Amino acid sequence: MEQETVRTREDADGAEATARHARFGRLPEPVRIEDMVEERPATSPDPARHAYNPDEWLVRYCL
Repeated sequence: MEQETVRTREDADGAEATARHARFGRLPEPVRIEDMVEERPATSPDPARHAYNPDEWLVRYCL
């Protein structure tokens, strides 16, 4: 009786090992660094930021 229990447990261990190997037997494909990073601007660009023109100021007020 004990041998049947041991054999049944060995068969169950073998089946579990086979299922485990089928699921986890290979490592996943490596992920590229480019795919890990998402680049987005922190704020939307402000068009007034670059509106100042020092040459225009000079011509307007000094000439």
